[in-house]
Amino acid sequence: MARITLRQLLDHAAEQSYGVPAFNINNMEQALAIGEAAAATDSPTIIQASRGARAYANDTMLRHMMDALTEIYPQIPICVHLDHGNGPPTCMSAIQNGFTSVMMDGSLKADGKTPADFAYNVAVTKTVSDMAHLGGVSVEGELGVLGSLENGKGDKEDGHGAEGALSHDQLLTDPDEAVKFVRETKVDALAVAMGTSHGAYKFSRKPDGAVLAMNVIEAIHRKLPTIHMVMHGSSSVPQELQDVINEYGGKMPQTWGVPVEEIQRGIKHGVRKVNIDTDNRMALTGQIRRVLAQHPEEFDPRKYLTPAKEAMVKLCKQRFEEFGTAGNASKISRVLTTTEMAARYAKGELDPKFG
Repeated sequence: MARITLRQLLDHAAEQSYGVPAFNINNMEQALAIGEAAAATDSPTIIQASRGARAYANDTMLRHMMDALTEIYPQIPICVHLDHGNGPPTCMSAIQNGFTSVMMDGSLKADGKTPADFAYNVAVTKTVSDMAHLGGVSVEGELGVLGSLENGKGDKEDGHGAEGALSHDQLLTDPDEAVKFVRETKVDALAVAMGTSHGAYKFSRKPDGAVLAMNVIEAIHRKLPTIHMVMHGSSSVPQELQDVINEYGGKMPQTWGVPVEEIQRGIKHGVRKVNIDTDNRMALTGQIRRVLAQHPEEFDPRKYLTPAKEAMVKLCKQRFEEFGTAGNASKISRVLTTTEMAARYAKGELDPKFG
């Protein structure tokens, strides 16, 4: 199958009531692990690259890795998504490099650190939606600022994230504003703020409703039952992965991520895309540490990258199964081209529905 757009994939996920993990990548081993896990579980998948990943790996290398995956696993619909685009130029450059979906994060200004107001967010996101939809490419927007409800601070990943103290209102997406935002921007997916954050150190204790506001997702779903919501910063930071890292020389302090059962709760209320990066980083790092600690004479990267990749395959399989993604790749009978999707946008077939 060809690369699939985010919109077609999430429409199918909504019809079949499943969620899709969106795995960040930076290198070949990560890409191969995601592809292997997707093929083994018959799962459509989303592979996303941040601006930091694009700078690290180079767009040309990323583009050819994506091409290689669609050749190796032609039976798997793969969406190639830009994570946290900071402006129309960044989104356009991703589209030019074959991305089938882009995120315009207008919750922050173009510097990627200053919280933006609602009017700015609407204007810049609408610009990207109008531009991308002309080419049949999907758009994810964000309303509310990612950050911790425990400490009132934003998070930073690859240089992107709010700086300084944030108000409670900024850290939670307002359901009424969400309706207005979707109406004005016509985004295909909406990332919501409800207490999750990037990185491993999300919560200082097992999260409850005071720090992980899943009720926000439920409230938005009641008002926008057809919008596809996105949970960012949704690695679960498994204890066993923390333990492996620390057993072999790491110094990760105790931390908690987003419980899988809470993600499953979100999927029942309109969450269709679930962003995961830290869990895969931890799976890789733990095995690299283990091999180098047990075999200090080793210098062949294949000797530690192979078990690292295998650990990531295992984790990705788990998420495909837990989110209900498994078994759905073969149910997508045909992947629409971006030209076909552009025609659907032009006819208004994909405009958001209200009421």
